[in-house]
Amino acid sequence: MSEVNDVTKDALKKINVKEYGNLVKEMKPKRALIPDLIWAFVIGGLICLVAQFIQNQFIINGVSILDARASTAIIMIFLAALATGLGIYDILGERAGAGTIVPITGFANVIVASAMEFKKEGYVFGVGAKIFNVAGPTLVFGIVTAMLIGLIKFFLIS
Repeated sequence: MSEVNDVTKDALKKINVKEYGNLVKEMKPKRALIPDLIWAFVIGGLICLVAQFIQNQFIINGVSILDARASTAIIMIFLAALATGLGIYDILGERAGAGTIVPITGFANVIVASAMEFKKEGYVFGVGAKIFNVAGPTLVFGIVTAMLIGLIKFFLIS
């Protein structure tokens, strides 16, 4: 008797999974691929254009290229954090999708958004403890990748 019940339960699970899959396909919003790609390209390009403009202004005013790059990165991080805090980055993200994930500004957005989300839990157990929930894996991957590239360069060039 229990074998029949197990078979019946498995059959119901399969039917429910199929029905659920069909329901998800029906309910999933349809997105136009070409306009999404264009918005991602335009917004991502504009973010890069702003960064390039800032860097050029530093260089024109006599700052060395290395210092101009570092200063530009700091300003872009600040602007992305400010835009996230004001809710502007979320609006851009809804429209441009992956176009807003230009590495440095996208990373700043993730950090600030995490901090804002957990602020209500307090600065120590909320912001301090959970700020790197999303960004932590990115940091680990970036550090490991940088180490591997450094080792490869060391052994191939040395």
